[in-house]
Amino acid sequence: MKKVLIIGCPGSGKSTFARKLRDITQLPLYYLDMLWHKPDQTTVSAEEFDASLQDILTRGQWIIDGNYQRTLEVRLMACDTVFLLDYPLSLCLEGARARIGQKREDMPWIETEFDDEFRQWIMDFPTEQLPYIYQMIEKYKTGRDIHIFHSREEADGYLKQLNK
Repeated sequence: MKKVLIIGCPGSGKSTFARKLRDITQLPLYYLDMLWHKPDQTTVSAEEFDASLQDILTRGQWIIDGNYQRTLEVRLMACDTVFLLDYPLSLCLEGARARIGQKREDMPWIETEFDDEFRQWIMDFPTEQLPYIYQMIEKYKTGRDIHIFHSREEADGYLKQLNK
């Protein structure tokens, strides 16, 4: 495990899982949200994002946290390990709601509200995003260690085993 992707619905706890994995493996962790978003809540250009991502992908070791479907295939081609947090929608909505007002290392600002557009994006994730994620995982499963967790308990159990 040297090049790791962590993907899943917003609010599923990808970043929390990523930090725990980083602490166990000592692999450098990169958050796609930090590449894409600026502190003033604007975004970089797609070209700038792609250049930053490509720089990370050429490194020997990394954990990359985030979905960003437009770049999922290139990240899957470069990784050796995938963690998909495929949790119930209600858990993801509650996870996203719970982080409002919290300072986070994976986001360049503090979210002050759970806006309707983001809530809807989460609600659409199982039908709009997840099928493509599974399709891409199936396409690139050969030669990669794939872990799909359906609960936080499964993910935490994996991390406990890894930490032994």
